Amino acid sequence: MSFHPLQDLQQRLQHAFSDPALLERATTHRSFSADHNERLEFLGDSVLSLAVSSLLFVRLRHLPEGELSRIRAHLVRQESLHAIAVRLKLPEVLRLGEGEARSGGKLRPSILADALEAIIGAVYLDAGYERAQALVHRLFEGVELSPSLQAAAKDAKTALQEWLQGRRMKLPAYRVAEIEGAAHNQVFHVRCEVPEKGLSAGGSGVSRRAAEQAAAAAMLVQLKANKA
Repeated sequence: MSFHPLQDLQQRLQHAFSDPALLERATTHRSFSADHNERLEFLGDSVLSLAVSSLLFVRLRHLPEGELSRIRAHLVRQESLHAIAVRLKLPEVLRLGEGEARSGGKLRPSILADALEAIIGAVYLDAGYERAQALVHRLFEGVELSPSLQAAAKDAKTALQEWLQGRRMKLPAYRVAEIEGAAHNQVFHVRCEVPEKGLSAGGSGVSRRAAEQAAAAAMLVQLKANKA
């Protein structure tokens, strides 16, 4: 693999690797090689959690532990990491097996989120925790840690239920519209419906629960936009 794309990625990360092989491994899916990124992902997941925790601890001094935990969960969830990975143009540098690539693996949220965590783990091994923490803080510097984010961090299904109950409306209905992929790598597509308003919203995730949460969040956006 040419290192030119990885050199460009290092510029976007604002980190020059002393050991470029770490970055190559971090962008390699298990379908491509036995020397893949899953161990780096395991490490990066912990580094990410600690770095985001320190960021929230400093910037949201007024919030109790429970609120901080909810916001952290919101920031490090697959959807958030996927958005950052796309912004970093990770699909351009990922190495996947032919079958995985043909099935759209380079755009799959779970693969991109895992690769981002692997890159964070690679930076940690390459230069230590302070450099990895600085990277994480840069990745999230555009996120406004405001009351609206605190509301978004709340469990979406619970928030939707409370919103409807507050207006004396029936609870929403969830149904699985489609399940894609092999048994070990499934993507669920769920519809959330509020019959009283004639509204339906979709969401996807690697589990039914995650898809329902995404659909509930999308429904909340619809309801609030319609000023229901």
